[in-house]
Amino acid sequence: MKIDIYASGSGGNCYRLSDGETTVLLECGIPCRQIMQNIRFEIRSIAGVLLTHDHMDHAKAAKDLAGFGIDIYSSEGTFKALGLSGYHFKTVRALQSFDIGTLNVFPFDVQHDVPEPLGYVITSRKTGERLLFFTDTYYLKYVFNGVDIIMGEVNYSLDTINKDISKSRRDRLYESHMSLEHFMEFLRASDLSRLKRVYLLHLSDDNSDEVYFKTEIQKLTGAEVTVC
Repeated sequence: MKIDIYASGSGGNCYRLSDGETTVLLECGIPCRQIMQNIRFEIRSIAGVLLTHDHMDHAKAAKDLAGFGIDIYSSEGTFKALGLSGYHFKTVRALQSFDIGTLNVFPFDVQHDVPEPLGYVITSRKTGERLLFFTDTYYLKYVFNGVDIIMGEVNYSLDTINKDISKSRRDRLYESHMSLEHFMEFLRASDLSRLKRVYLLHLSDDNSDEVYFKTEIQKLTGAEVTVC
């Protein structure tokens, strides 16, 4: 699978995933014009967009992309929170898989302070690869074995968190975003025998250390690690 990083972090999130036959966007939290420039205005090349939740740094361009005829997939709670409905808004449910071209998509529930947030496991029938994608969740209650690629949030670490941030912001980090410690705990509980690549997403501007995070994940997994 080929992955292009268009944006990652609180300012916006958008990633392009292709198995050579089917191409989707994971999130669309940047302006539509920027997305169009990134895909060289090849609208028909995008088979769909997978949204995790309704926050604008993940869903900003959803309405505009649907206006161009691109299908947007997410939970009922997400679409209700965004006030979006219509033919191109495709409601999906946690633990019920569906297909987009050659990609099989398995949504699962995650833990965030929004209605019905989702993560996704995406399997290509063309390449046989399996990708796990999650963001904006403080932990994962499921274990996904036999994964080749992980794209996951590592927002902060207990060792790198800014001691001067307010208690309310600290509490929100603990309750809605993934720490390095929880990410590594998840990895230790998983079968990593097929894991080849890890993409670290949505690092906090103030509370992260990308060199430290990358080093720790590489030591644990032996996989190629990219900080987005």
